[in-house]
Amino acid sequence: MTAPVLLRLIDLGLGPLRGLNAALPPGLSAITGGEGCGKTLLLRLLAGELAPAQGRIERQQGPVWYAPTDDPADDAVVAADWLAARRPHHARWDQALADNLADALDLAQHLPKPLYMLSRGSRRKLGLLGAAASGAELVLLDQPWAALDARSCRLVDELLTEAADSPRSAWVVADYALPPALADLPLAAHIALGD
Repeated sequence: MTAPVLLRLIDLGLGPLRGLNAALPPGLSAITGGEGCGKTLLLRLLAGELAPAQGRIERQQGPVWYAPTDDPADDAVVAADWLAARRPHHARWDQALADNLADALDLAQHLPKPLYMLSRGSRRKLGLLGAAASGAELVLLDQPWAALDARSCRLVDELLTEAADSPRSAWVVADYALPPALADLPLAAHIALGD
């Protein structure tokens, strides 16, 4: 049986992206490419933050998780409030999983702090916690291993291994090259944007 397509890119173009065609079924997909080739731009298009200049994106309806934690506008927001503001948009939010991940990522102690007090790695962990707990049908992650300690990197590997087997969610990871942690996982799609 063919996997359903959650997202289809048809002749998509914006900025450095030109004539991009791809289908994203459930499971784990990767976007790779060099500096400035459009990885983050493509994530923002997939999230619906931007409209393409050409072509179109066909998307099944469902919640999307794309929540970068490095926006300076969020610096004064308390980490727990940052999560709480996103929770109502995700009907399948799993609070028990969020609590477990806060402990596993050594993040619980940082939840009462404003984001400006968190390290880059802790801010990234906050976004990963939300991604995993959201229950979103489309989860978009930009360089999820960056600035993380080894223990947290292993946890990301575990989350993505689970995502690779998902029958209903598409997780999309953008990075410069295919990370070693994904090398042995079955990818639903790989969009290589070049150097």
